[in-house]
Amino acid sequence: MRLLVVEDDPALARQLAERLEGEGYAVDRAADGEEGQFLGETEPYDTIVLDLGLPRVDGLTVLRSWRAQGIAAPVIILTARGAWTEKVQGIDAGADDYLAKPFSMEELLARIRALIRRSKGHASAEIACGGVVLDTRSGRVTLDGQTVELTGHEFRVLDYLMHRKGQLVSRTELTEHIYAQDFDRDSNTIEVFVGRLRRKLGADLIKTVRGLGYKLEAP
Repeated sequence: MRLLVVEDDPALARQLAERLEGEGYAVDRAADGEEGQFLGETEPYDTIVLDLGLPRVDGLTVLRSWRAQGIAAPVIILTARGAWTEKVQGIDAGADDYLAKPFSMEELLARIRALIRRSKGHASAEIACGGVVLDTRSGRVTLDGQTVELTGHEFRVLDYLMHRKGQLVSRTELTEHIYAQDFDRDSNTIEVFVGRLRRKLGADLIKTVRGLGYKLEAP
C-alpha cells in the first residue's frame, strides 16, 4: 500500500515516514500544501495523512481541491488538540478521519489500517483467501494456520492483491501501489515477486490474466 504524508514539521514527517515504511508501506512526503496537492492529484494513494496547518496552501484548501476533482483516496487529517472547529471543517471538506496532535503512533497506524480496509470493502482486520490469511494488524501471513515468511516486497504485493481479491489488478497498478515515487521502479520485478508468492502460498492462488494483469482468487 502506498501512502502520502503531507506535514511541514521535518522531524514529525521523518518520524511518520520511517515508522510507516517499517510497517511495510511505500511512503511519499510533501512539506507544504502546494506540493501535497500536486502529488495527490497526480499519484494514486491508498491513504493520505494531511496536516491542516501547512505553508503555501492550507490543508483544508488542498482537501477541498482533491474532492472537487473527484479524488477519493481516504484522508486522515492532523489537527491541533482542542481545535474542534478544524475537525468539523475537515470532515465537512471530505476527510474520512482526524487525529489531534500530539497523537499516539499506534493509534494513527490503526486508523490508517481501518481506512484502507473500508476503502477496499473489508470489515475485518483479517483478510482470507482460501487457506491464506493476512492479519493487517500484525502483518502476519499464514497458510493453513502455519506462518509464512515473506520479504518486504513480497508482502506488499500480497497485501495489495488480498485487499483487491477477486478483482483484476494490472501490473502498472500494482507497481504504482507498492513503490514510493522516488523508488527506481521496474515492473518486471513484479513477475518475480508473484512467482515467489506462488511457490510459498500455492501455484493457483494468483492467476495471470494474459495481457491484463493478475487476479487473486481462492483455488
